[in-house]
Amino acid sequence: MDKISNLTQYELYIHPKDFQELKSDIWNDEPLPAKLKIGKKKLDIDIAYRGSHIRKLEKKSYHIAFYRPKIYRGAKEIHLNAEFKDPSMIRNKLSFDFFADIGVLSPQSQHIFLSINGRKEGIYLELESVDECFIKKRGLPEGAIFYAVDGDANFSLMSDLDKEIKRSLDLGYEMKCGDEQDLIYLQEIILKVNTIPRAEFEYEIQKYIHVQQYLYWLSGIICTQNYDGFVHNYALYRNGETGLFEIIPWDYDATWGRDINGKEMPEDYVRILGYNTLTARLLDVPSFRKKYQLILKEILEEKYTVENMQPKVEGLYQQIKPSIQKDPYLKDRLDLFENEPELILHFIEKRRNYIRNHLHDLD
Repeated sequence: MDKISNLTQYELYIHPKDFQELKSDIWNDEPLPAKLKIGKKKLDIDIAYRGSHIRKLEKKSYHIAFYRPKIYRGAKEIHLNAEFKDPSMIRNKLSFDFFADIGVLSPQSQHIFLSINGRKEGIYLELESVDECFIKKRGLPEGAIFYAVDGDANFSLMSDLDKEIKRSLDLGYEMKCGDEQDLIYLQEIILKVNTIPRAEFEYEIQKYIHVQQYLYWLSGIICTQNYDGFVHNYALYRNGETGLFEIIPWDYDATWGRDINGKEMPEDYVRILGYNTLTARLLDVPSFRKKYQLILKEILEEKYTVENMQPKVEGLYQQIKPSIQKDPYLKDRLDLFENEPELILHFIEKRRNYIRNHLHDLD
């Protein structure tokens, strides 16, 4: 398979007319035909930009849907993230690997090197799509999946965007797979989160939410410190057998000590109690708070340590380092890139101490 240093090369070919159309309107979501060559494999695909604010950046991110064949390596689509605001280029993957390590459903990812019509576009992170193929790969029961696409996915009856009562309880979500009945289930869970009486909440909510799984996800978001992740940057999977909703992380580049714009964040920016209505209601239940506290303690002892994370950080860093100078968007930011592993590990040390010192908030 063709490689640039240690990275698999993805060669994208778009007809010049289609490429010009793609570049003429960054907000156009209509896919255009293209061809993708990976090693000796040639694929017919549809391509479009992905993301929101990142579309304005010089280095674009892409959504790719396979057309011929319809399924490739067990997927019908993938996402190619430019990771342009992350000087390390590894935060997203580091986060997904961390979530998987603590037992949370998480997308698979890998760094690749992309060229378009022969021009080097540089290092990208290929992200697995959270859809029916994601479920099938893991041997999970069929079920619905919803993406949290904006701040209205806050598990509240109130809009996070305009501070008004929501016109519909499914605001903030996009159904990736499922049917109208699944949409009703989603609306029902939002209603139940907000209306179950306090005395009944501990028992009743477990009919709708996989509580332990949510608490592990909460622990992961607290460790990685993704501020947006409580009302955005996640997917909901409704297990078709249990009927319970599980939560899956998504888009975690603004983590490990940097925010969405790539600026350094203090280690105490996100409180140990987290945010959003569901988190607040769950942690209002003493037994759930205690379980969350024990999960955090376990992760702090076994997973979230500099000793455990350092080889993971350095392994990803060394994998992409030889390709940095070949990336036209990154070759002038080498000094920043060189310092990132130390910054990430320093953040882990400080964030770990912060969390450990605030475990008593859960007593």
